[in-house]
Amino acid sequence: MSHVKPDFGRPVLVAGGGGFIGGHLVAELLEQGYRDVRCVDIKEMDRWYQNAASAENVVADLTLIENCQAACEDVGDVYNLACDMGGMGFIENNKALCMLSVLINTHMLMAAKDAGVQRYFYASSACVYNADKQTNPDVVPLKEADAYPAMPEDGYGWEKLFSERMCRHFQEDYGLMTRVARFHNVYGPLGTWDGGREKAPAAMCRKVIAASLSGDHSIEIWGDGEQTRSFTYIDDCLKGIQLIMNSDLDVPINLGSSELVTINGLVDIVEKIGGIKLERSYNLDAPKGVNGRNSDNTMIMNRLGWAPGTRLCDGMEKTYQWIEKEFVARQQAESHQVSTTTAPV
Repeated sequence: MSHVKPDFGRPVLVAGGGGFIGGHLVAELLEQGYRDVRCVDIKEMDRWYQNAASAENVVADLTLIENCQAACEDVGDVYNLACDMGGMGFIENNKALCMLSVLINTHMLMAAKDAGVQRYFYASSACVYNADKQTNPDVVPLKEADAYPAMPEDGYGWEKLFSERMCRHFQEDYGLMTRVARFHNVYGPLGTWDGGREKAPAAMCRKVIAASLSGDHSIEIWGDGEQTRSFTYIDDCLKGIQLIMNSDLDVPINLGSSELVTINGLVDIVEKIGGIKLERSYNLDAPKGVNGRNSDNTMIMNRLGWAPGTRLCDGMEKTYQWIEKEFVARQQAESHQVSTTTAPV
């Protein structure tokens, strides 16, 4: 495997840098020695997941090509993680909104080409995979070739698959070096854990913590709990992004754990961490996604000599501890606000 060395003399751009993975990536790049990191996100900065003071932090809507052009000015590397997404509840109920993210990657590619960007990383998703291969909880791990014939997750998956093709053709037609990774359910501290956009690991942590603190020892699970997934800890995701960006891989590649677990099994793990057993109810009308999805890591092992290896129980424990602190801090803040509002004068 050959490597493409980064150009430390030019800025590096993280699009979607105010998001969960983007915020971690910015911190990682700064730790690696990058001194000129441009971080762009549509959210106001007080809503960014992380905010590195030493980065150039910009609030801008990257669906607009003029903002993409400004973001790519003088840039050597682009990491495009910007999109409108969330957990399965959000994806299934906001298909048009998810599809509109195609404007981001389209305009970012155009701007990157015109700016002479050296390398372009695109964060795709396991949602691109053919739904017919994900109907059984005992799913055969998904290989990269299983994205075709195309039948991806409606809305979000189609946007990701189309954007992958855009990257391919910008490389073929214009020589822009593109790298594409298909993320499989990335989780960890400093992520979304409530509000409707959270994914299953964070949602389960929040529900178990709430049950433990409230004394209501019950939990609602979406679906029958037998659907299977693999979940990728954020540290593994960051390592994979860098390995893929620095490689000669010019085709989409899985970036995900191969440790398969049922949703019931995920709840078991979180209950053990929280030291509690809960009475389970199953909401069969709630969004639950495909019945089974797992990452085949043959390509990443063969080409990069590495695959995500953080055990789910270890990653979940770190995630649980962080969410618990956030949950308690919010409760205390709300309690203080109520007491201040109702205090006699």
